[in-house]
Amino acid sequence: MLLKKIQQQLKGDKTLWTIAALLALFSFMPVYSASSNLAYLYGGGGYTLKYLIKHMVHLILGFLIMYGMHRIPHHYFKGLSILMLPISIILLIVTLAQGDIIDGANASRWIRIPVVGLSFQTSSLASVVLFTYVSRFMSKYQMHPHTFTQTIIPLWLPVMLVCALVLPANLSSAVIIFVMSSILVYLGGYPRRYLLLIFSSGLFGLLFFITTAKAFPDLFPHRVDTWMNRIENFWQQDEISQNSNYQIERAKVAIATGGLIGLGPGKSVQKNFLPQSSSDFIYAIVVEELGIIGALILLSLYVFILVRLLIISHKSDDYFGKLLTLGVGLPIIFQAIINMGVATGLFPVTGQTLPLISSGGTSIWMTCLGLGIIISVSAKSDPSEFTGQNVAVLELFSQDDI
Repeated sequence: MLLKKIQQQLKGDKTLWTIAALLALFSFMPVYSASSNLAYLYGGGGYTLKYLIKHMVHLILGFLIMYGMHRIPHHYFKGLSILMLPISIILLIVTLAQGDIIDGANASRWIRIPVVGLSFQTSSLASVVLFTYVSRFMSKYQMHPHTFTQTIIPLWLPVMLVCALVLPANLSSAVIIFVMSSILVYLGGYPRRYLLLIFSSGLFGLLFFITTAKAFPDLFPHRVDTWMNRIENFWQQDEISQNSNYQIERAKVAIATGGLIGLGPGKSVQKNFLPQSSSDFIYAIVVEELGIIGALILLSLYVFILVRLLIISHKSDDYFGKLLTLGVGLPIIFQAIINMGVATGLFPVTGQTLPLISSGGTSIWMTCLGLGIIISVSAKSDPSEFTGQNVAVLELFSQDDI
């Protein structure tokens, strides 16, 4: 009876709901296991339960976000993206301006919420908002094509601005945002010759930033050097460096130790040596404990998400829904591929987490936000659910001429 009531409340693609729930349940074991080193290293006294509870709270909040988003008809996100884009840019500016180091970490990625004592990675929110905005613009572009000059300010200025504000603190996120935005406009019918100019401009902007950071090292201390070291260490993996290649080497040991069936849940050894074992390198811990079989099962869940994205996008009856599904969904898949690629040594270290598996509130919340939007596209929402003043506001948000 309870299960039936829950199913009645959940609209849209039930398969996507199920996969998200399976990933969330799967995450408890590796997070609980990998957090043991955090409990000892940071004054936790060896008590790992609080990390498990924290992870559970993050997941509960994430699924509440997903539920709230899926109840909103997806065409309302057109106007919401316009309202949220300047707010996201302001948050990025505030985050970037607050400094470089907080408790040993790069503070240019997070903004603190004093009331609740949480830190929030603003680039994750900005990326979801931007992809929604780009999807809206390209859906209008289908009906009213623009010249290249007409798209510079309304389309490419927000993209370049967001990328420029994210770049100093997180190169990989800036690259994902730029590439995903380019894919969206390409799928929206944007001419390839114009995209070539945009890619050239983006490359020039990156080179300009690197040159400026090298010329004025106090402006962005250690950022470019960190990028260069990671890339050099990736291409020169035979020259083992205890400082730079330490995490990669430990991750490889964990994967090699896991074998086919793994050491068993909670029996990872390398979790005691990997500094980011519960977040950036959690996939290595999964392989060590559950083996190749467990790793393939986890990989297959992300493949199923990709399949559902393509199906939902294909079935959507409007172009905005098609682009929106791919715009907020594909970055989740890219992020998973990058995380697993880093753990297995296929990519340089990037700092990308494994969606719905790694610990960390922002990653979980933004993944759930994206999945909620996708489920909203798949659902045939009934506007009659919204009454009174809310109808007027939401209908305003859905207008294409905003």
